[in-house]
Amino acid sequence: MAKRIKHVLVPSIIFGLLFMFVALTLKQPEPQEEIAEKKKELLEKVMLYLKNTHYVTVNMNDNFSKSVFEKYIESLDYTKKFLLQSDIEMLKKYEKDIDNQIEDYKFDFQQKASSIIAKRIEEADGYYKKILDDPFDFTIDEEIELDADKVEYAQTKSELKEAWRKAMKYQTLTKLNEMLEMQEKAKENKDTSVTIKSFEVLEKEAREFVLKNNENWFSRLKKLDENDRLSSYINVICMVYDPHTSYYPPKDKENFDISISGRLEGIGATLQEKDGYIKVVEIVPGSASWRQGELKAGHLILKVGQGEEAPVDVVGMRLDEAVRLIRGPKGTIVKLTVKKLDGSIGVIPIERDVVILEQTYAKSAIVEDSLTGLKAGYIKLPKFYVDFNQEGGGRHCSEDVRLELEKIKQEKGLSGVILDLRQNGGGSLQDVVDMVGLFIETGPVVQIRSRFGKAILYEDRNPSITYEGPLVVMVDHLSASASEILAAAIQDYDRGVILGNRSTYGKGTVQRFYGLDPRSAQEEELGALKITTQKFYRINGGATQIKGVEPDIVVPDEYDYIDIGEEEMDFALEWDEIKKADYERWRGVNIDSVAMISKKRVEQYAVFQKIDEQAKWLKNKRDNTVYSLNLEKYQTLMKQIDEESKAFENIFNKVEGLNTATLADDVNAIQSDTVKAETNKKWHEQIEKDTYIYEALQVIGDMD
Repeated sequence: MAKRIKHVLVPSIIFGLLFMFVALTLKQPEPQEEIAEKKKELLEKVMLYLKNTHYVTVNMNDNFSKSVFEKYIESLDYTKKFLLQSDIEMLKKYEKDIDNQIEDYKFDFQQKASSIIAKRIEEADGYYKKILDDPFDFTIDEEIELDADKVEYAQTKSELKEAWRKAMKYQTLTKLNEMLEMQEKAKENKDTSVTIKSFEVLEKEAREFVLKNNENWFSRLKKLDENDRLSSYINVICMVYDPHTSYYPPKDKENFDISISGRLEGIGATLQEKDGYIKVVEIVPGSASWRQGELKAGHLILKVGQGEEAPVDVVGMRLDEAVRLIRGPKGTIVKLTVKKLDGSIGVIPIERDVVILEQTYAKSAIVEDSLTGLKAGYIKLPKFYVDFNQEGGGRHCSEDVRLELEKIKQEKGLSGVILDLRQNGGGSLQDVVDMVGLFIETGPVVQIRSRFGKAILYEDRNPSITYEGPLVVMVDHLSASASEILAAAIQDYDRGVILGNRSTYGKGTVQRFYGLDPRSAQEEELGALKITTQKFYRINGGATQIKGVEPDIVVPDEYDYIDIGEEEMDFALEWDEIKKADYERWRGVNIDSVAMISKKRVEQYAVFQKIDEQAKWLKNKRDNTVYSLNLEKYQTLMKQIDEESKAFENIFNKVEGLNTATLADDVNAIQSDTVKAETNKKWHEQIEKDTYIYEALQVIGDMD
């Protein structure tokens, strides 16, 4: 076996934008010359690292300058509720000069833009208060566009105030509708604990609620200082290199520990700031969110409530501040108001907890089609974990999967193995190499190329094969990084069949952290950089970047018509290819023939037809970003969405014929522990509702 390498693929969806626009906090005001010197030193070090270590060489020219200009303006006013078109025109004189300013370590554009936005925030602080003084007329037929990309900057202050009026009316409308629904349910349920109020009283309370939320928001906006905007500016420069390159200002020990250990008493969801919203990118396996089941990737978190307290609006909030509200002690309840994929608004209560590590480890079961007697071993791998901290090396997912395969081989009558990598966001590179080696004799697994020199080939050099029978690898849109490397290698060798949705995530790059060390121990730290330094290539020569892995068998998914993955990110590195490695294909099954048989079968599944219908419905709802400000029409739309969504609530029922069993080697350990027994029972129930696993089992039968 090749020497184990302590090299972990940290997907950007976990670290990439986690604390992207956080503050450089100064203990007390400093002289302007010291601040200027510190800014120059920071930019100098950042650019030195970017130019010398980033995977690509970026030309510092007018195009680069325009990109920084657009992204920084966007970061300052993503809602287009502050800046006027005249402000944009005034700043455009810098549009082609930012590259020169960066080279000269000057901040003219950044300082001017920061000055203007600070002034506009102060002005807007008066707009919303005056607007919310008087009741709204919700009988008027008017609409609001909620997608800022489809809105132009206001030409005049009158236009800007009108935009604020509609925004405040919409926020009040959504709160009022929520209160009316709660009151209506109380009437239906004859709940005497709820005081029935008049429409006028509810409307007034809704405005007061919106007023308080906006006061909190503006309070946070006003606390942003030059250091905050500098941090954002540096991050924009990094982002133009690629979306996974970012600047981390100095943060407290808590955030450092969380980023390193991944252990946090909270909800267990990976979040990122996206166009002013807090977006759920990934649900951590074994976490509180994962067990609760309602929070999904793609949801936008609008508000965060603590137990029975009034929720806090987090739209426009810095990510680190929102995370601070969401995290909390184990056992406490956080209530997230989210905008779901279909556009509906809902409240999801989650009891905070620590991630249950056992849920992140590889585990296996027997899956059987009782109608035909077909059986296979099923292994679920939530992530490519590795623990370097334990004495003796700790747990490695490749070794755990090997042990599961050995247990599966002891079972009689099994026709193959299903390896499930759905929603697996990546992890240890060496474990990918070792895991592929469980299914092949020897040979290359992945090529990794840095900015300089030719690609390095990572190979399995262990001639032993743990399992050589029929193999199906399951992936989906959220299978990323290490998952894509494994699936690609299995596909390139024709070693097994890849079953999944349209394509995997497409994150084919590696990042490395660099500390921006101060010149002396007495000076304040400058933070750190995460820089993309390498790129993955399949052994067939193609990159996994952008394209990901296209499955041999494609099955419908609710995300099929929604952009999700690397291709959605601004400035993502392009797909390309290099020379293929020297390898021999597996002496195996005709995958094209198996894929054709499966395709005909998938077209007949009623469940998959329903999922495809749901995916198209979600796409339609997401594309509709114009909402009525007429209460009656808004209520009609919300009821329509609610009714339509009910058609997709019970898509996954028990699959006829799909049964599960515990491996003989695990029976005693599970039965002797009531907690394990209950967890195992629930897991088996989930499997038996999973039509994707059922189809993977049928594919095993086609390969046998």
